[in-house]
Amino acid sequence: PISGVSLSAQPPEAQVALGDRLVLSCAVAAGTGPLSFSWHRGGSGATLGTGPRLELSHAGDNDSGHYQCRASNGDSVAESPTLNVTVL
Repeated sequence: PISGVSLSAQPPEAQVALGDRLVLSCAVAAGTGPLSFSWHRGGSGATLGTGPRLELSHAGDNDSGHYQCRASNGDSVAESPTLNVTVL
């Protein structure tokens, strides 16, 4: 099974100025098989992106919120803790 899913952000404190770039990265500590990733915000079912990175090239007011990534290897799914992104 997958475990230890973590989120990191660049800039590190996940605070980004309006119009600036924010990159979120998802990492898995343990788990085998081909991994797939999906990104979600604020409990919404909509998928913001797939892949281990989510890039907001021009952060806008509506990009603030709690982000989470979900990793799956087909057999099991694990979610990261949420990360609070603030657009200043």
